[in-house]
Amino acid sequence: MPSHQLAGESRSSDRTVATNRRARHDFIIEESFEVGMVLTGDEVKSLREGRAVLGDAYARVDGNAVWIENMHIPPYEMGDVRRHQSKRSRKLLLHREEIRRLVGKTAERGLTLIPLKIYFTRGLAKMELGLGRGKRQFEKRQALAEREHRREMERSFADRSAHRR
Repeated sequence: MPSHQLAGESRSSDRTVATNRRARHDFIIEESFEVGMVLTGDEVKSLREGRAVLGDAYARVDGNAVWIENMHIPPYEMGDVRRHQSKRSRKLLLHREEIRRLVGKTAERGLTLIPLKIYFTRGLAKMELGLGRGKRQFEKRQALAEREHRREMERSFADRSAHRR
């Protein structure tokens, strides 16, 4: 461990840049993958500043490659803003066998590839890509009701323990 890093302190390069909070609400994630991304230098610098939006992003398999669509990375302010395309298609890096498996699962069972989060690990930008099935409306309502019920139980338990003191 480097002398300037304190014990228990995580390295600043191992951090989450963006998360897709709607993904777990709208989809049942069956499996997730860590994938690399093909990015330009300005895009990496923009990600290091914590600037990315995954809200409308989705992934698609095209032949022997997987692409991320609609992921918004704003231009790096100190870079060439004129050449930057914030919502361009970006290639994702997976092993050939993983791509073959994804092709089968998305075609056969109707599963979707959803970006869950972007993060840096050991200085490299990575994405967590989920393989999921869309939730139906009643499943979303049921999940919300369960979450609300859990919160109510935690509140009542906290109130009881506060009165006992």
